[in-house]
Amino acid sequence: MLALDAARSAGASYADVRISRTRTQSVATREDRVTNLSDSDTLGFGVRVLVNGAWGFAASRDLVRDEVQRVARVAVQQARANRRASQRPVVLAPTEPVRDGRWSSPARVDPFTVPIEDKVALLLAANQAALRVRGARFVTSALFFLKDERTFANSEGSFTVQNLYRVLPQMNVTAVAADNSDFQSRASDEIQPMGRGYEHVTDSDLGGKAQMWAEQAVEKLSARSVEPGRYDLVLNPTHLFLTIHESVAHPTELDRAMGYEANYAGTSFVAPPARVINQLRFGSELMTIRADRRQEGGLATTGWDDEGVPADDWLLIDRGVFKDYQTTREQAAWISELTGVSRSHGCSYAQTWADVQFQRMPNVSLLPGTQDLVDQDLIAATERGIYIVGRGAYSIDQQRYNFQFGGQAFYEIRNGRLNGMLKDVTYQARTPDFWASLDMLGGDRSYQLCGSFNDGKGQPSQSNAVSHGCPAARFRNVAVINTGRQT
Repeated sequence: MLALDAARSAGASYADVRISRTRTQSVATREDRVTNLSDSDTLGFGVRVLVNGAWGFAASRDLVRDEVQRVARVAVQQARANRRASQRPVVLAPTEPVRDGRWSSPARVDPFTVPIEDKVALLLAANQAALRVRGARFVTSALFFLKDERTFANSEGSFTVQNLYRVLPQMNVTAVAADNSDFQSRASDEIQPMGRGYEHVTDSDLGGKAQMWAEQAVEKLSARSVEPGRYDLVLNPTHLFLTIHESVAHPTELDRAMGYEANYAGTSFVAPPARVINQLRFGSELMTIRADRRQEGGLATTGWDDEGVPADDWLLIDRGVFKDYQTTREQAAWISELTGVSRSHGCSYAQTWADVQFQRMPNVSLLPGTQDLVDQDLIAATERGIYIVGRGAYSIDQQRYNFQFGGQAFYEIRNGRLNGMLKDVTYQARTPDFWASLDMLGGDRSYQLCGSFNDGKGQPSQSNAVSHGCPAARFRNVAVINTGRQT
């Protein structure tokens, strides 16, 4: 309240303040030893203001009265300086004040109450389970935790307190050929990061799944190298989520579409808004993409964003047609006449108290189909194809239009059955062509919430965490290249 009063007294027409304590911890092992242990704890506050339609921001880690007032005045001074370079005044979309909001991630066990010794013991036991498989030579495993306690208030009367948790267990097993002529790895992509507590680690059962990953790493050593050509692709959610992240979620960020991220994160082929909203055919009629910050366990799930806007959910793409972007309070008015939506979708986020909030990705998910289908049903309906599990190397252009994606495990599909493992598989496509080829969707039973623990954007760069849910899906006649052949 002192920061808000000081900002208003110095001339701000609007002000908000975030007090944040963020604790992160990582434990990493290799075979029978600990390779890294880090634990960080940071506490501070940031003040953002509007003066004559221009933003100003300042932050400090010194939570004392004189410093709070000084930082608020500095933010106002910066806003006045920024006004000279502003192309148009900032207009905030309306939102109802939240007088006393409280929210927490669904965490049953605070990860920071679990002893380090227990975490190390769990990882080393999982490593040993993987190394018992003949041919498995190397294994790494790690646990990552985040707890973010945020208090937000603004000059419009909002006041919220939130506790955010994120947890990521992971493992990677490498198998080496007996003559040392080849090596192959398998990552633990069946286990995804979640916005939950330590119970996600124990429920994930790294030790119980380690043997499977080790066996698949060994199997990859004798896998057949893929023949380049066109195949029908059946994509498991542990793979498809990354394609959604890169080819759908990023190009529907409004600041990218308007050119504000061109220098670093890139632009978007989903532009300009006047020519694409309700007009762009993004994919087939089976493609409905929902953005939300409400999905339980999602990495971008929250009660309110960093502007005090309640968590929202809305359609980005409806039956293949592009409908809307991801927006903040500043951005909503840019496209309100085209979408009919005058409020923010609640996509404002800053990674710490020291960073200014800006538009970041919500959870973005492909909705399941109406039929009760799972991966095996899609495989059974495919004559010649490839089944892909897990994420691998990928690349995509600045506009998110041309891309190629690899994976963790690949299986040939022949006459509706899996016909052994393949390797050196990467598929290439243009985004609209790829999504137009979607012709089968799994149902609710095949749906999985996957995600990325670190997603960079902005200058200075900030990291966000985001989840993407999807069912298994089939894409017809997609170009596949062989990444193992030399030309």
